[in-house]
Amino acid sequence: MESDPTIGIERWPAPPDRTKALAEEQIAALWRLDVSLWEKTFWKMLYESAARADEVLCLNVEDLYPQDKRGRITAKGGAIEWIHWQSGTAQLLPRLIARRTRGPLFLTDRKAPAGTPTLDVCSETGRARLSYRRAEEIFEENTRPPANPLASPEDAEDRNGWTLHRLRHSALTHDAEGGTSTPMLLARSRHASVRSLERYARPGVDAVARHVAERDPAAIPTVLTKVWGATTAAAAAMPSGIGRRLAEPLAIV
Repeated sequence: MESDPTIGIERWPAPPDRTKALAEEQIAALWRLDVSLWEKTFWKMLYESAARADEVLCLNVEDLYPQDKRGRITAKGGAIEWIHWQSGTAQLLPRLIARRTRGPLFLTDRKAPAGTPTLDVCSETGRARLSYRRAEEIFEENTRPPANPLASPEDAEDRNGWTLHRLRHSALTHDAEGGTSTPMLLARSRHASVRSLERYARPGVDAVARHVAERDPAAIPTVLTKVWGATTAAAAAMPSGIGRRLAEPLAIV
């Protein structure tokens, strides 16, 4: 072949990702839902670790290192990687695991049907590994009320809830909004390139609103007044000589 056949072929742009991060108030509403122990643990682990739902569902009890708050997963391509969680997940895991020492971490409520692969069955309970499809259905159904706060309970049942992927998306976005560096975001997300990370690192509406409000020139005098008031009050509680000097206006050069 004498020439590159792809020369001159226009590259179609990737479709925009319409997934949006949940606001922190929505995440707080999620934790207040009255759900089962495995649901609380699963959702907490997804958000705190920013891991993919299918990776977490493939976790076995023996893959966990509770003392280090981390777990060993098999990522895309078969690579062995690690996810890390926080205290919320760490407090729930012992209750979820109970006395189990091996087998799938997240289980269905029923016995595994005949023909289920041995690796997907808990040898101690006989229950099967929870599937992504079922986990997604349960999450979507439970999150219809917080996803539609203005709808009546009856109307909310006919509307859509959230997807599991939004927990990963929200975790990474909230990290970015909090100032987490790009290398750390790449390590958390386990993306191979910054380009793949871009859609997660886009600040949400609330973060943009806070950014604008904090830099509003009209708000600066109010902030300074509060700081000066606190300084003056503290100075008044000190010995007379020291307090009087601290309370004096500062000369601006």
